[in-house]
Amino acid sequence: MDNKYTVLIVEDEKGIGNFINTILTSNGYGVLRALDGMTAMMMITSHCPDLIILDLGLPDTDGTKIIRSVREWSQIPIVVVSARSHEKDKVEALDLGADDYVAKPFGSAELLARIRTALRHAALSRETPGMPVTGLFKSGELTVDYNKRRVYIAGTDARLTQNEYKIVVLLSRYAGRVLTYDFVIKSIWGPNFKGDNQILRVNMANIRRKIEKNPADPQYIYTETGVGYRMAEET
Repeated sequence: MDNKYTVLIVEDEKGIGNFINTILTSNGYGVLRALDGMTAMMMITSHCPDLIILDLGLPDTDGTKIIRSVREWSQIPIVVVSARSHEKDKVEALDLGADDYVAKPFGSAELLARIRTALRHAALSRETPGMPVTGLFKSGELTVDYNKRRVYIAGTDARLTQNEYKIVVLLSRYAGRVLTYDFVIKSIWGPNFKGDNQILRVNMANIRRKIEKNPADPQYIYTETGVGYRMAEET
């Protein structure tokens, strides 16, 4: 099995690195390895991997510095795999440009799913940069009709407001990927918006009331507590 994607594993703990390596090679990925930040940057610039799996606690640098450096010139997907599980660490990594954040310990199925999502979004960005969103997004009974600018549940118009629709569209375009509160707010209300997260929480409560059978136990838009929101994968 060969899916032609090459992944750079930046992980100084050899046991975890070997575990990730086994997961990837058994699923057809090519693998590069780096045990520290300096080697990682050399391999990123020389090999241009399709995706980077990045630990934050490296012996010679903090992984967030690598994210910041790579994002100055490249949109290579970066999936952080770290023992740091505090909300502020997740938010910082995602706001700096990481595509996803997986906390240790993790399962192989979860890691592979996050990798597939990051690669898919990278491919979509390359194919349609700056193009208007068209077509349909479907997940369960939820349908987003980009052409009609409507959201339907089981065929019935959910009657979202303009901002509610924009939020759903944004999340659906990044389905499977967590978007931080700050990213959503800046995308919807603009980079100079000075308010807090309350306006987003109010809009999300209204969206869930309109599209979820049980807003307290959502099946379409999930909350990553203290971090942001994630739309269910397309089905």
